[in-house]
Formats: sequence, structure tokens, C-alpha cells
Amino acid sequence: MSESFTAGGVAVITGAASGIGRAAGRRAAQVGMKIVLVDINEAKLAATATELGGVVGRQNVRAEVVDVADPAAMVALAHSVEAWWGAPTFLMNNAAFFVAGGAGGILDPIENWQRTFAINVLGPVNGVQAFLPGMLKAGRPSVIVNTGSKQGLTNPPGNPAYNTSKAAVNAYTQNLARDLREREGSGVSAHLLIPGWTTTGEAEHRPGAWLPEQVVGYMEAAIAREEFFILCPDEETPNETDHKRIFWNAMDIIENRPALSRWHPAWKEKFAEFMKRDLPGK
Repeated sequence: MSESFTAGGVAVITGAASGIGRAAGRRAAQVGMKIVLVDINEAKLAATATELGGVVGRQNVRAEVVDVADPAAMVALAHSVEAWWGAPTFLMNNAAFFVAGGAGGILDPIENWQRTFAINVLGPVNGVQAFLPGMLKAGRPSVIVNTGSKQGLTNPPGNPAYNTSKAAVNAYTQNLARDLREREGSGVSAHLLIPGWTTTGEAEHRPGAWLPEQVVGYMEAAIAREEFFILCPDEETPNETDHKRIFWNAMDIIENRPALSRWHPAWKEKFAEFMKRDLPGK
């Protein structure tokens, strides 16, 4: 059984100053881990570190202002963590560059695409490149979680840069998990967290959304079951609905339908009828 939060372990969490990252830090503090919080928002990071220090002891919490898009900075951070406490037992690559689609859509300024990919795709890659060698060398059971998005699976129109980046995280994390599974002597597992509608940042909580703590609780239970795809529901969208949407997208390829046929006028009614039926084999 894989464990994400273990007493005496070391947690490294990026995007840790708010939202899901902060909730993961809170859970790590509850079980008595040493915690490295990574973010670029210095004020929020300091506040989170103070809060968690009150739970687990300030000497067991470090707040590091690091841009995950900077590979050298991430390697330096890994060396520091290993010198302080040893390699992490829980690495959560959670930092994200966010969601609201740019005014240009597919023609968003190239700077938007570059920054989105630098954080959302290369951020997890940099995290793994920096920390995985030490985790493998330590030889302890350890967990890596990369935070993806349903938008990387169902690809809804409106934010092509974000969707594409999260689709890349999906592909990358699958390759990471296969590598670790087949690597002789590895005790490290990889998992893809796929949140549903979640209240993050400073957004007002709305009915239907999950709180970050619910996502983290769902993640912890899924990792204990050794699941790779951690597809979170919310109060509006059960997993059954997501499964059907993902299946429909896959069938676009197999049946050579128009791209994103779910939103194509000629396929709108067919999709609606499909959603009323059970999936094959269910």
C-alpha cells in the first residue's frame, strides 16, 4: 500500500501557498511530517508556513520562494532539502499557471503559451529531475503526485493553452509511472491528480464545488489504493459523467469524427443521447 502522508516523512509541495497545495501541507502537518512549502507568492507562503508551524512545529516547516520553471533553482532546492532532512517521501508538483483563457484563444500571445508551459509542464518535469535521483537513492517507499486537470482530458473550448499543457502533464506522468514501475529497486510511485471543480486561491466557495481539503482527502485514499488516475468528482459532476465525456473524446479518434465533436452542431444531439446511456461494459 502506498502512503502519501506519513509521520516522520518529508513532504515537498509546490504551489503550496494556497488551494490544493496548502491543503496538502495541512494534511502533512496533521500527521507530523517535515514540510517544504514552495511558491512564488512570498506573503501567502509565509502565512501558510506560520499556520503549519503552529501544528507541527516551526522547525519542521520551510518556506521557499522558488519559480518551478527555473530548473537550476529546483535542483538547488533539492540539494538543500536533502542536506536538511533527506530526500522527500512525498513530492507534489502542484504549481500551475492559470486558467482563465486569454482574449486571443488559439492566438493568445506567445508569452502566455510560454509561461503556461514553463510552469504547468516543465514545472513537474523540473521537480522530478531535481528530486527523483535522491528519492531513488534513498530507497524508501515514496510518492510523486503531479496535478493535472480534467481540461487535459476532455479539452473543452475556451482555453487551448491551459488544456494543452495539462494534456502534456497527463502524458508525461503516465510515462513517469511506467518508468518507476519497471525500474529495478524503485520504491517510488507516480500518480496523476485530476481535480474536479475546486475552490482555490481566494475565490469564494460556491455550491457544487469541492474544497481543497476534500480533494486532498480523496487523493490520499486513492494513493492508498495504489491508483494512478485520481479523477476527483465534485458535487455537480460525478465520476460517471466524466467517464462518459472521456470515452466520447476517445471515440472521436476511433470513429474519425470532427475534432471536439461534443461541441460540433451536427453532433450535439448524438452526444446528448450518448450521455443518457450506460457505458459499454457498465
